[in-house]
Amino acid sequence: MLPPVVKNLLIINGLFFVATISFKNFFGIDLKAMLGLHYYESDQFHAYQLLTYMFMHGDFTHIFFNMFALWMFGNVIENVWGGKRFLVYYLVTGIGAGLVQEAVYAVRVHQIMAQLPPEMIEMVKNEGLALLQQNKNYAHQLLGNLNDLFNASTVGASGSVFGLLLAFGMMFPNVRIYLYFLFPIKAKWFVIGYGAIELFLGIANRSGDNVAHFAHLGGMLFGIILILLWRKRGERNYEY
Repeated sequence: MLPPVVKNLLIINGLFFVATISFKNFFGIDLKAMLGLHYYESDQFHAYQLLTYMFMHGDFTHIFFNMFALWMFGNVIENVWGGKRFLVYYLVTGIGAGLVQEAVYAVRVHQIMAQLPPEMIEMVKNEGLALLQQNKNYAHQLLGNLNDLFNASTVGASGSVFGLLLAFGMMFPNVRIYLYFLFPIKAKWFVIGYGAIELFLGIANRSGDNVAHFAHLGGMLFGIILILLWRKRGERNYEY
């Protein structure tokens, strides 16, 4: 039987996904653009997006794997921690992931801006969003990258999911996880390896692959900070 917070998170994510499709098809309203996380200097940014973005997903595959991981790891963790502590952790790691993503975007945006004349930057700010809404982008690589960073949105529960993965690895380091359902690997090595891969991909793929690698790492970072804080306070069982 699913613990209550995991169950409700699965339901809420599912409802948001159905609403995203329904609003787009029947009313022409793009909820991903409204509730996804935008770069903080964009006119599309709103502070509430740091919370709402983690309940939005790009497609069925995206939500399926995130919800599968939430069920797989969250089920165990909530039963150990209790619902309140689990929900705090889930939300903090999700918001933390968004903050890390914003910081990385800020660095990349200003690096690109330093290579472009002011009139091109203004063109992206004024016209770039309309291009993305037509599934188009600038052919010029720097302009295209700047437009993606400045006007596209980040969506998904992956930051929180990576936080849960980190927590599972710390709580049950020697439990074996079956990679691709075939290859057993201890949870601690799985977490370390996955984190290293995300770091490499985040640094190497500067042109962007539509995956928020640094948000994943941000979820892990805020997760380990929160767990170490709780341990320092002597809350060994992590219960309220």
